[in-house]
Amino acid sequence: MREAYQSELGQLADKLASMCSMVADAMELATRALLEANLGLAEQVITGDERIDDARSACEEQAYALLALQAPVATDLRTVLAAIHAAESLERMGDLALHVAKAARRRHPAPVLPEPVNRYFAEMGRVAVQLARRAEEVIRSQDVAAARAIEDADDEMDDLHRHLFTLIMNKEWEHGVASAVDVTLLGRFYERYADHAVSVAKRVVFVVTGRMPGTVSDDDL
Repeated sequence: MREAYQSELGQLADKLASMCSMVADAMELATRALLEANLGLAEQVITGDERIDDARSACEEQAYALLALQAPVATDLRTVLAAIHAAESLERMGDLALHVAKAARRRHPAPVLPEPVNRYFAEMGRVAVQLARRAEEVIRSQDVAAARAIEDADDEMDDLHRHLFTLIMNKEWEHGVASAVDVTLLGRFYERYADHAVSVAKRVVFVVTGRMPGTVSDDDL
């Protein structure tokens, strides 16, 4: 019985790791759609979001079944509860990639971004995808040091986001209010995506150590 239960927990972790891969792919495609004004890529992200939602539902269904049928305690209970929270964060990461893709579709065939900010969003996209890939690795490895390092890597995203905001507020900004609003919202999507990746990593630390690092607020999207 115990062996079967551990197998169930392993399957749950595999599902979460697969969700990480899915949301990383979604943000990678969404960023390309944004930078290239590529409608096909945007539509691919938009139609693929349902798979991420279904994956979250599958994770939660399995987690709640384990809670109801197995009455886990100690580390096993932490694992199940952390999985429920992580699935929520990952689903929100998918939603944020979806928002980026929808922005690209809404402005098509015109580009969403003025040329001077393209390189910042290219870098924010790179960092976001990297964080999601690293979250997948720590879910599989349960490596606490690697999980904590994700929070340090998030500082790079915060720096990019802050610099982006200074560009918009600069008196020399010449791309209009509508463009400034688009850039502000899109920058926020990337920042929140990274925050949720950090939240997933913190859940891994919680599972292994029994202590939850400083929490990341889960604002409404």
